Amino acid sequence: QVQLVESGGGLVQAGGSLRLSCAVSGITFSTYSMGWFRQAPGKERDFVAAIMWSSGATYYSDSVKGRFTISRDIPKNMVYLQMNSLKPEDAAVYYCAAGWRVGVSVPTDDLYDYWGQGTQVTVSS
Repeated sequence: QVQLVESGGGLVQAGGSLRLSCAVSGITFSTYSMGWFRQAPGKERDFVAAIMWSSGATYYSDSVKGRFTISRDIPKNMVYLQMNSLKPEDAAVYYCAAGWRVGVSVPTDDLYDYWGQGTQVTVSS
C-alpha cells in the first residue's frame, strides 16, 4: 500500500518559515520524482517544487524560487519543503506527490502517480 503523509503545516506570520515533510512508503522511493503542489480555495492546483528521481535536480515555480527549497532523504524515504519568507499568497493546502521516473516535466501534475492528503499552510499578514 502506497502512502504519502505530509506534516508540518500550520499558521505563520508573513516573513516567517515553515518546513513541510512528506513520509513515503510502499514504493521504491529512489525511482520516483517527488513534487510539491498547492491549492488555494477557489483556485487550481499549482506546481511549487520538484526533485527529479535520477539526478536530484530541483525545479521551482517562479513564485517560490529563492524562498523555498525542496530536498529529499532517500534512505529515510522523506521529502521536505523548506519555506522561507512566507507571504500571504503562499497560503494553501500543500500536497506531496510521487511520479515514477518523471523527468523534466516534473511541473505537470498529471504525471504523478500518488498523492498525499495535504497539509494546510496559513500565512497571516
